[in-house]
Amino acid sequence: MINLTLNQIAQIVDGLVINADGTKSTNASPVINSNLATNKTFFAAFSGNNVDGHDYVNAAISNGAQFALVSKDCSAPAIKVSDVQEALSKLAQHVRNQLTTLKVIGITGSQGKTTTKDLLRHILSVSGETIAPEESLNNELGVPLLILRCSETTKYCIVEMGARHLGDISHLAKIAEPHIGVVLTVGKAHVGEFGSREIIAKAKSELISALTDGGTAILGTYDEFTPNMSVPTGVKRILFGESQKCEVRAADIEVREGRAHFDLVTSDGRAAVSLQLIGMHQIANALAAAAVATALNIPIETISAALSTAENASKWRMEISQMGEVTLINDSYNANPESVAAALRTLALISQETGGVSWAILGKMQELGESSTIEHAAIGRLASEIGIDNLVAVGIKDFLADLDQKNDGGAGEVHYFESKSDAMAIVEHFAPGDVVLVKASRSEEFNLLADSIKEKLGEVTQ
Repeated sequence: MINLTLNQIAQIVDGLVINADGTKSTNASPVINSNLATNKTFFAAFSGNNVDGHDYVNAAISNGAQFALVSKDCSAPAIKVSDVQEALSKLAQHVRNQLTTLKVIGITGSQGKTTTKDLLRHILSVSGETIAPEESLNNELGVPLLILRCSETTKYCIVEMGARHLGDISHLAKIAEPHIGVVLTVGKAHVGEFGSREIIAKAKSELISALTDGGTAILGTYDEFTPNMSVPTGVKRILFGESQKCEVRAADIEVREGRAHFDLVTSDGRAAVSLQLIGMHQIANALAAAAVATALNIPIETISAALSTAENASKWRMEISQMGEVTLINDSYNANPESVAAALRTLALISQETGGVSWAILGKMQELGESSTIEHAAIGRLASEIGIDNLVAVGIKDFLADLDQKNDGGAGEVHYFESKSDAMAIVEHFAPGDVVLVKASRSEEFNLLADSIKEKLGEVTQ
């Protein structure tokens, strides 16, 4: 953060300094977990549904936090405000306005935000200090926390922006004031909350509408909504994808061992890229990151080299582990129809190359609303159509709605288990050379199922 006195912070957030010298200067960044508090942080005490941060103020101070931001009286050095979250947003907006040389990149989309963020951070870090979320904190809490990690030495700030309602991204954009806005794709994630993909597209386009004169809108071409989003006057538009109309595109695509190899083509020329990340769908994420870097005048040789060396930086996203001669793909962080389809195609590719049997262990995709049954059944049909050998549905039979329980002519076998613990019975049927995918929405906690499989078979990580 930038240097401010406690009195200045209190004035910015409409608060009151208590139990502390208001003239003391600080550049501490906020934390919301008292265990992460150090002498370079201050503690933001949020009152949640299950946990009240005010119960941990003293622990945070003991761990070194310089002061606390609170909405209740306490005995610790603090700034008391009426609403901690609103205060953080006000402080973040002030800091953002002071950092006039900081380049902020906002990223939104129904899938791929975190991977694109990780790839872009890998590229930009070569050019200067780059701040990006360590986790997928992409809401009204996470964005202020991220901005407040920036200082006068920060060159780039990459901000993930998620939405549950119309207006959410507009609110985040007011805090972050991005120079570059990236919309990856408009899919079916959260359609149960929004009601339709058209409304999802409207929500995502709020990032582009927030851009001002001199900004850059970077739009994917992987759905019918994103490339047609309205771009404000004075804002440059860059399309990315695999067609000739795209300013940043992939050409001569090949796939080896589940990894994409292609030529990156931009206005600066052509350079070879060999991704380390698993799956054809990673091409879109790589192109989005490349488009941002191109807009920031990073040389194409630097971009291609960084994309070719980037590895998984966020957990439970297409993580490959080898247990003896069985390959496990842990993609359990989250799931929606598009990401599950992409993961299944990756499973098919890898198993075809290895010659092993493919196992897709799938759990529920949340937040699909009235379309839930249809979308789960569509995934079941896709698994059959692309030749997945074993479709294992855990906790939801909708995957099997249109499939014959014995054989559908495509998938070799379909299986159903009520729970993750029950599904562990399938592990005894794995054989050398088999490839196993584990995927479901985050709330299903399939990361625990992946851990159990690793424990049972014994893990040797690739």
